[in-house]
Amino acid sequence: MDRIRLRGGRPLEGSIAIGGAKNAALPLMAASLLTGDTLTLSNVPHLADIATMAQLLQQHGVDVSMDGGPGNADRGTPEGRTIHLSAAKIESTLAPYDIVRKMRASVLVLGPLLARFGEAEVSLPGGCAIGTRPVDLHIMGLKALGAEINVENGYIKARAPKGLKGGVVRFPMVSVGATENLLMAATLAEGTTVLENAAREPEITDLAYCLVAMGAMIDGIGSEHLTIHGKPSLHGAQHRIVPDRIETGTFAAAVAICGGRVELLNTRLDLIESVSDKLREAGCDVEETARGIAIGRNGSRLKGVDFLTQPFPGFPTDMQAQVMAAMSVAEGASMITESIFENRFMHVPEMARMGANIVVHGASALVRGVPKLTGAPVMATDLRASVSLVLAGLAAEGETIVNRVYHLDRGYERLEEKLAACGAQIERLKD
Repeated sequence: MDRIRLRGGRPLEGSIAIGGAKNAALPLMAASLLTGDTLTLSNVPHLADIATMAQLLQQHGVDVSMDGGPGNADRGTPEGRTIHLSAAKIESTLAPYDIVRKMRASVLVLGPLLARFGEAEVSLPGGCAIGTRPVDLHIMGLKALGAEINVENGYIKARAPKGLKGGVVRFPMVSVGATENLLMAATLAEGTTVLENAAREPEITDLAYCLVAMGAMIDGIGSEHLTIHGKPSLHGAQHRIVPDRIETGTFAAAVAICGGRVELLNTRLDLIESVSDKLREAGCDVEETARGIAIGRNGSRLKGVDFLTQPFPGFPTDMQAQVMAAMSVAEGASMITESIFENRFMHVPEMARMGANIVVHGASALVRGVPKLTGAPVMATDLRASVSLVLAGLAAEGETIVNRVYHLDRGYERLEEKLAACGAQIERLKD
């Protein structure tokens, strides 16, 4: 099992190319099930989760081909890969447990399969390290569109033999996945569907624009009130995936904790405004450039800031652990409150091994900044926790070994190479 070794204390200088958003790519790939024509997606990141979704779609019968591969990344080209998906000949509407268990986003095939073929059987994805993410809102919404759904033997069994019908769905709480599933399903439903209290994340906006390019009629894109006028069918399209705001924010947090100045290429400031606001408050310089975003911190120490994770446009839960790492060496105290997932402080004991002073009280963590962290062997528990430990290691005195970094490969492409190119002492150890 691979590990990452770091020796901290070096400022970061240079530029880093940001890839396409994993959390946008996954629902976009599932959207290929809505048409028999080819959907072509560009700026596709080369990640484990992308491979898992491709495997799931292929077992349904989708023809998946990719232009460019890891070799592109080796040459340093930032554009990502292009993937072609053709669901002309679907062989199965069953999404089996063996694949779905690897990645919760697999449930996103439920809406498209049901809308186009009138049936779908999708394994329940189960829990995950950062907490439960139930699919009850997905089921509630599809039932409102006329689906017959039973949960039996660990599978969601859905039928709509006469097709889905438009309806009004008001989500009792904001859910990115349920919004995506219902948005895709509604494009082929008969009549008009209204989604109220819909999630507003940039990845959903990206999905909506792709669906429009496929022939869907959607009003209110970017708002919490989406109106979808169903069509009998959609057609193929070409779409470029939005930049990854979490990768953008992660490297911004890396500069915050290390100091220096880095230009993040092929990304946009509007995607990370809630994060950049907090980094500025902590003492960083963040500005737009012709090529992306520049972030810098001079020799002065960071200042502690408080924040609360919320649905977009609030502070993203996927950035909580990374900014906590930065706050662990800030001057003063920070109060960090997690309102999205119940188990998202599992990186705290590992940071404590490196000398961080963090006390968790329920959904909040009080971080009292220390002058320095010290290197230690640590264990990653999930995707964002693992990268927060890498960030802590970048600032720590001495050697840090981060174990179980397979989590990183689900969401970060060539992380260690990108950081090393900016001066970090970091390497992957192959076991």
